[in-house]
Amino acid sequence: MHTLAFYMLAGITLAAATGVVFKRNLVHSAFLLSVTFLGVAGLYMTLEAEFMAAVQALVYSGAVAILVVIGVMLTQREDMAHSSPPNKMLVTGGLAALAIVGVLIWAVLETPWKTGKGSIVTVADIGRRFLTDFAPPFEAIALLLLAALIGAVVLFKGGKAQS
Repeated sequence: MHTLAFYMLAGITLAAATGVVFKRNLVHSAFLLSVTFLGVAGLYMTLEAEFMAAVQALVYSGAVAILVVIGVMLTQREDMAHSSPPNKMLVTGGLAALAIVGVLIWAVLETPWKTGKGSIVTVADIGRRFLTDFAPPFEAIALLLLAALIGAVVLFKGGKAQS
């Protein structure tokens, strides 16, 4: 049953990712990006990586995708149905994508994977490490994000520098 769920989620994720690339409507592409992120979170769940699934769902699907949708809505054109013009580099991009996929397949097949059982790490263990061992970098990232948020508000409001 796990294998079936994994392949079904992988198919949904790939279909949504393909829709992101080929949809002409930018709003539809943004919403399909959210479906792609949720599909990846589901894949993490089937691989028993609950923490990664929660982070994927909350950060990417909940925050990044919504941010993209809001950005698209704020920069709307009159005709959103044709907001993504055809790309003239389709063949070149397709060949580059095939080359990258080929290199990735080669790397996966040639890597000696270690499958030994390690210690089980729970979400509580990760949280404890965040608040003890990694507290200074965690706080530095929080300050960086706060500065970015303040900068975004200033840019959005059209703040003028005082001289």
